[in-house]
Amino acid sequence: MSKARIQIPKNVQEVLELAEIINAKHTTDGETSPLNTLKDLNLQGIGTRVAACQVQHLKAEDLRRQMELAYRERDAMLKSIGETIKATRDLLLGVYRTQPKRLGEWGFTVSDGPAKSLKSSIPKEVNS
Repeated sequence: MSKARIQIPKNVQEVLELAEIINAKHTTDGETSPLNTLKDLNLQGIGTRVAACQVQHLKAEDLRRQMELAYRERDAMLKSIGETIKATRDLLLGVYRTQPKRLGEWGFTVSDGPAKSLKSSIPKEVNS
């Protein structure tokens, strides 16, 4: 005979649904419920706790959807702002062609050091 494996869901909604089913069965069985033998856990009020948790879960899911919508709206606006910044940089580089550090007056970070190459990040092999 093989040993039965009983999986407990990881999804919050499924956990709450399982808790509701367990609580309903426990309540229906009343004094004959085998869960009454649990000494370290108080099952009184578990239905109320599950319901309160469900409310918080639904609130969190709604806020997550609102957050995702806000990020999409922000990203749509940010695209045109980014394009404006690039065009501004390009124009100012033309205006201040011989003095690119002047772009710092416009809030740009100007680096006059050499660009890092990929070769410098590759370690040299040591011959022993």
